[in-house]
Amino acid sequence: MKAIKAAAVQAAPVYLDLHASISKAERIVAEASENGAKLVAFPETWLPGYPFFAWLGSPADSIGHIPEYHANSMELRSPEMLRLQTMAARYGVTLVMGYSEREGGSRYMSQVIIGEHGEILLNRRKLKPTLIERTIFGEGDGSDLVVVDSAFGRLGALNCWEHMQPLVKMAMFAQHEEVHVASWPAFSLYRELAYALGPEVNNGASRQYAVEGSAFVLAPCAIIDAGVFDKLATSSEKAMLLNPQSSAPGGGFAQIYAPDGRAMCEPIPQDQEGILYADLDPSVITISKAAADPAGHYSRPDVLKLVLNRESRRVMEEVGRPNHAGFAVIPLEEAEA
Repeated sequence: MKAIKAAAVQAAPVYLDLHASISKAERIVAEASENGAKLVAFPETWLPGYPFFAWLGSPADSIGHIPEYHANSMELRSPEMLRLQTMAARYGVTLVMGYSEREGGSRYMSQVIIGEHGEILLNRRKLKPTLIERTIFGEGDGSDLVVVDSAFGRLGALNCWEHMQPLVKMAMFAQHEEVHVASWPAFSLYRELAYALGPEVNNGASRQYAVEGSAFVLAPCAIIDAGVFDKLATSSEKAMLLNPQSSAPGGGFAQIYAPDGRAMCEPIPQDQEGILYADLDPSVITISKAAADPAGHYSRPDVLKLVLNRESRRVMEEVGRPNHAGFAVIPLEEAEA
């Protein structure tokens, strides 16, 4: 691994507006690059925004939002993705973007890792959407549970409560991950009803991941802002569920953690947008792994061993021609063509 400056984003997208959100992302990436960042990480489904509406009413009420949400979700091979690839290349950063991926009539909670030359290193889908998310999104599979070689080291990413699943985490640790992006939505939803959805538990999960994996963890986190309230808080009850403290913005709790569990940044107030920066020194990983390398001397494969199924699940496989169900690197020039 090379020493770099990394950036974790705490901001709201332009809710349910894919194109405006990409434009906002470029302003954020430009600022991060100007400040020396070589890695910029965005929250879960930041494009076009997390589907908070699924938590606020009946299934019938939620369905009414699906056409707009689907239309503003993004396809992997699309002009919108090309904008992100061009952005990464223009500013010379590795970009990790959380987005709602549209494929046919379905959506997936995806993270794309784009290299500093605009090439797509990985596109992955959340293995198991959490609770009510399953009414909006499909499931991923093991084909893209991958740690990639980036310009600076071994880089991986997971979404939200994937950080609560021990076997998923072990699959990442075993690939010698050095830098990890833990993407989260905002942490104000259901604060008085479900403590486990709040910042204390979820930031704790990011911190624990850093210690368990002996890796740097960037934990970008979105904000529930006025744009979300304007669209979704159509009653006092829904406003309370979105943010029980007030109808003002909130829920932003981004942080960056060192392999020894230390918070590396002063937090940004939860109702404010900004970028957190940290200098990642690979020697800290070496020191941490000297005590406990989860994929090396601190493992016991003779007692416990993980089996990972890399099969890509597709409804159709064509016989007699190459099977492109798996993911391959998409160079920028190919995407432009």
